[in-house]
Amino acid sequence: MENFKSLNLEQTLMDSIAVINFKTPTPIQAQAIPVALEGKDILGTAQTGTGKTAAFGIPLVNFLLKTKKDNALIMTPTRELATQVMQTMNSLIGRGNIRTALLIGGDSMQKQLSQMRRNPRLIVGTPGRINDHLKRNTLRLNNTTFLVLDESDRMLDMGFTPQINQVLQTVPKKHQTLLFSATLGNNIVRLAEKYLSNPVRIAVGSTSTPIDKIKQEVIHVKDGDKYNQLIKEIYNRQGSILIFVKTRRNAEKMVKRLKYDDHDADAIHGNLRQNKRDRVIKAFRNGHFRILVGTDVASRGLDIPAIKHVINFDLPQLPEDFIHRIGRTARAGAEGSALSFIGGEDRSKWNAIQRLIDPNFKQERGSGDGRNNRRRKPFSRNKSRGRDQFSERKSFFDSPKKDEKRNFFDKKRSEGGDNRDFRDKRDFRDKRDFRDKRDFRDKGNDGKPNSSNNNSKDFRKNGDGKKKFFEFKKKFKGSGNKSFNKFERKY
Repeated sequence: MENFKSLNLEQTLMDSIAVINFKTPTPIQAQAIPVALEGKDILGTAQTGTGKTAAFGIPLVNFLLKTKKDNALIMTPTRELATQVMQTMNSLIGRGNIRTALLIGGDSMQKQLSQMRRNPRLIVGTPGRINDHLKRNTLRLNNTTFLVLDESDRMLDMGFTPQINQVLQTVPKKHQTLLFSATLGNNIVRLAEKYLSNPVRIAVGSTSTPIDKIKQEVIHVKDGDKYNQLIKEIYNRQGSILIFVKTRRNAEKMVKRLKYDDHDADAIHGNLRQNKRDRVIKAFRNGHFRILVGTDVASRGLDIPAIKHVINFDLPQLPEDFIHRIGRTARAGAEGSALSFIGGEDRSKWNAIQRLIDPNFKQERGSGDGRNNRRRKPFSRNKSRGRDQFSERKSFFDSPKKDEKRNFFDKKRSEGGDNRDFRDKRDFRDKRDFRDKRDFRDKGNDGKPNSSNNNSKDFRKNGDGKKKFFEFKKKFKGSGNKSFNKFERKY
């Protein structure tokens, strides 16, 4: 297959391909489309950014244009990927009279019910929401004879196996299934053996090797220096940047700090409402801000050609997710870079990633945990000089209320300098609690109570200090306690 004209596609679809400006098929498209047009099942694997959506989208739309009655279903692991797949499918449909519906979590159920009442012939959605509609009886798969499972490995990793099984058991026995995945694990093989009928195996490139056009970089850095190093890298790079962190909380914290440092940034994670996620992605795609901070929810399905750099501020928990993360750059033949920060506790994760990329990888002796690597000089701007004192924090995401202030105050005291700053910021509640809990019966080495003149003054200054003192005196009067009598005479 050298071009799309040789496929004898429906004219409406050919017109759409011309409008989209698809000229030369990618390797996965060249291999998968002819097989799919023959009605065969496919088990396909390819690296991210290689055109898999069109590889199943073109034969799917051609199928719908020819049959007029049968329906099709596409399942994806994330809302973002489902939305982007739907956009591509609508572009391929073009002037074709094919109704569609997008069924994803976080979106309005009333909106989706309205779409379902129009009897759509193409449905794109996530496993959870598709099963919700199956339970409501608002979705029937009786006529669904074309099924696509996109990013199947991710769906299984996310725990959607029961939902996938339910769908595959509900569709008619006679149907065509195209299963696409970025990686091919045992769980994918088992799924294919169970539900696919004599699938044609299509593999393009190495599924565990990053795209060749991605320039990979690694920086060994201490946890306390990571943010300073990140700022330095941001200034040294041109173009849009996607930064990966572990959790949604860390993503929100990073965005706040980047904005404080005059960087345009926003966050994307699984806790955002769908309309908010759509707005963030659209704004980033249109260049309204330069830096997008995300969790692994963004490692799949974000098809934004403009992403020039991917920075792994935190390494992923699963080695496979590293491939998907860096695959967000160098899309559609473009070039890009991927930078990974390796902290002292990341050595085992990094070794696992290297073994995935290169099965012959052997850990070098003495690589250790990165502590012996020379520390880069922290990068700072004049605006942030007041925060340089906190650069030694164990982690960027540690709470500043506890760790930052304590370290700063301890430093002041150890220097033996002017302690006015320390006195001004001390929490006087701690001092009050200390006085309230003092046991005046404790004695020093000389047999006298451990009370200084200052303590006595504080005792008397208390609003009801006089009353407390006489209660104290009454309790011990006549006890023969000489220490107390000495204490009484001082007043």
